[in-house]
Amino acid sequence: MRQFKIIVEKHPDGCVAYPLGLKGVVVGQGETYEEALSDIKSAIRFHIESFGSEMFNIDPPILEAFVAEAGIEV
Repeated sequence: MRQFKIIVEKHPDGCVAYPLGLKGVVVGQGETYEEALSDIKSAIRFHIESFGSEMFNIDPPILEAFVAEAGIEV
């Protein structure tokens, strides 16, 4: 069992999820948080089965993840 940090974004038309610390592009989606989380877990398993365990060998590892919000004049 390996733990992944996963970002789940809620949009008006559903949720999108993606992992941190995994090489390549892996995305899950669903109408709810739970569906998106289930889908991304399946996508992570498929990604590692397809490309191998070296897909999560990033250096240095991610210790923590934060969501920040900042106002920027555009």
